[in-house]
Amino acid sequence: MVDQYYLVFFIAVMISLSLTPIAKKLAYRVGAIDVPKDDRRVHKQPIPRMGGLAIYAGVVISVWMILPMDREMIGMLLGGTIIVIMGIFDDIKPLSAKTKLAVQILCAGILIYFGLRIGKFNIPFTEGKEIYLGVFSIPVTIFWIVGITNTLNLIDGLDGLAAGVATIAALSLAYVAHVVGRPETAIMTLAIAGAAVGFLPYNFNPAKIFMGDTGSLFLGFMLAAISIDGAVKGATALATVVPVLALGVPIFDTTFAICRRAINGRPIMEPDKGHLHHRLLSAGMGQKRTVLILYGVSATLGLSAGFYSNSKVLDSLIVLILASAMMYISINAVDFQKQKRSEKE
Repeated sequence: MVDQYYLVFFIAVMISLSLTPIAKKLAYRVGAIDVPKDDRRVHKQPIPRMGGLAIYAGVVISVWMILPMDREMIGMLLGGTIIVIMGIFDDIKPLSAKTKLAVQILCAGILIYFGLRIGKFNIPFTEGKEIYLGVFSIPVTIFWIVGITNTLNLIDGLDGLAAGVATIAALSLAYVAHVVGRPETAIMTLAIAGAAVGFLPYNFNPAKIFMGDTGSLFLGFMLAAISIDGAVKGATALATVVPVLALGVPIFDTTFAICRRAINGRPIMEPDKGHLHHRLLSAGMGQKRTVLILYGVSATLGLSAGFYSNSKVLDSLIVLILASAMMYISINAVDFQKQKRSEKE
């Protein structure tokens, strides 16, 4: 089985790496170009998007070559395909938020129809204490799928950030799936990690192509679905903690963004420059350093998820505290840099 892990990762990397230049040419042909129209965009020149097509192909082809298609796998790939189709249209000509939300809910419904849902919650750091959702299982599952799908999309603001964070989260979930005896889920997740890695050489600063909504929404949707399939079904004790830790950076950043906008009386879906990566940039960190800092935080949270999956709760808590400290120091470094600048002025 370990040989299959390496194989699916390698195949996904090579397919994504090979097809990204083709996706770039296609993006130019259909007009899927990201033109910097406001100050939220970091890049200064028009850059093609829709690179997520290469990521999608890397995942689907590698999984199809290695794994037999069961009902749940078909549901994930079907929902992911619909997300990608929507992303293509959105990258060419932006769709309304309502349209994208409706499609995401539809895809979440597909997962539920094919047997993937959150049926119960474990109370973290307790033994066997569970909360069964009953009739609330469907809305909770839809909320999780739609929420995680959009969190990865919201952090896709710097070269290589979303692809790198998705890779780290996927590797963390793959490890947990392996530990709890879900090798098929681990293979699926390694395919996602491999496809994202294959895309990174073209996407890391300075980016030659963006993944666009085609890629960020697809990666978010697949990771959301796999976190249900791998963690919840493999070991109930991991159901609540592991997915939140593995996807910690986009989850926490999006949660803070929602709270910030609500406090300021602004629409929740209205974009702003208050995301963590924007704040680090404003302190003069630079794109590469900012991305590497967030990679480090994401990897630390993933390591904590790995410890927790091995029942090393104390180790998990220590690493989680370390990750929180890293985020706290990063945020305060921004405020310190701003204070120094204001004093100089």
